[in-house]
Amino acid sequence: MVVNSARRIVEDVACTVCGCVCDDLRAVVEGGRITAMESNCALQAAWFAKHNVPPPAEPILVRGQAATLDVAAAEAARILRAAKLPLVYGLSRSSVPGHRAAVHLADTIGAVIDTTASTCHGNSIIALQTVGESTCSLGEVRNRADLVIYWGANPAVSHPRHMERYSLEPRGQFVPQGRAGRKLIVFDIQETKTTERADQFVRIRPSSDFEVLWALRALVKGVELGTSEVGGVPIDVLGDLAAQLKACRSGVFFFGRGLSLGRNGHAGVEALLRLTTELNDHTRFYARRMRIYGDVAGADSVLTWQTGFPFSVSLAAGYPRYSPGEYSADELLRRREVDACLLVGSAETQTLSPEARAYLKTIPTIALDYPGADRLLPADVQFTTAVYGLHRRGTAYRMDEVPIPLRAVAPSPLASDDEVLEAIRAKAAT
Repeated sequence: MVVNSARRIVEDVACTVCGCVCDDLRAVVEGGRITAMESNCALQAAWFAKHNVPPPAEPILVRGQAATLDVAAAEAARILRAAKLPLVYGLSRSSVPGHRAAVHLADTIGAVIDTTASTCHGNSIIALQTVGESTCSLGEVRNRADLVIYWGANPAVSHPRHMERYSLEPRGQFVPQGRAGRKLIVFDIQETKTTERADQFVRIRPSSDFEVLWALRALVKGVELGTSEVGGVPIDVLGDLAAQLKACRSGVFFFGRGLSLGRNGHAGVEALLRLTTELNDHTRFYARRMRIYGDVAGADSVLTWQTGFPFSVSLAAGYPRYSPGEYSADELLRRREVDACLLVGSAETQTLSPEARAYLKTIPTIALDYPGADRLLPADVQFTTAVYGLHRRGTAYRMDEVPIPLRAVAPSPLASDDEVLEAIRAKAAT
């Protein structure tokens, strides 16, 4: 491989460390490697530093021994073919080509395929499938929203540039004053870095999201509540909030795992989505999920495109079956129903329960990881793969399902996720 040793500047580099997928970075490339990355985000800087490392001397291992792609793919295919019910899990750190290849492989071997959505915003997806979703792009938020609400989310830590680029600070077409023209309200159970920036912080009792949202729905409809407080929030404060929701020109709820993973999380998200729909009788209002991983939205989109369902899909019967809980990775592993697992990003096992992680260590595993990735468990077959958006081109879906192209900034001899997965599938199909 020929490496261009000249110094060059690469503009509009995208970062997939979180669901913002910021695509305005500048990289300095010298000798085929990124030597500097212009960014004001700590997450971005750490992500590029972690993965912008030389490839390991032995990027492919079979039970700790160096192997070729052909040999390792054959062994991975043997493991998956020998399993009665294999599992393909992860995908949130991959890209559209990797997602497609993973679905193709799962279909070939009759596996269950699941993403990190099942342990994160799975409840949100179930809720929106039930009641629908009044939503928009982040660009519309930037240009229209004068009322921004974060519910159970702390973007100042989890999505450091979200407020800067999309929700609070930018000057928009209909909000030319930027921050001065917007109001920020945060609902949470405790003070956070985000509440420090809020115009109004509404502290609610833990596990009271549903009750507070239902009260807001009633107040928006003009129903009087015979109580002095709901969920730890005084009724007069809730009444004032309901008036603000109806009076804004354009508002948006950004909700996070604090809502979706709470007690009866799907019911809480459903209440918020119903409130959003009802507010559109008075003004323009939207709701958006705060997706954590850089391309979990892409994994959802590709699985829906390929199978009709966004996560927790079984292909064991020869056709797609969708059953969150029954076919969710954590539940399958806790019930010890799968007997082999292919991980596209083994660090994503950190979202699994301790029982699931413990069982995962007892079955054969195949793992695809980026250089420098945190490997949380040893794998029988280990592939170190090229990084989409750093070494290879690809596509990531931002948290609002807008596709963002990923550029190949610096070359790498490593195979990509889709190349490895297609190699395994080809061996499994013979």
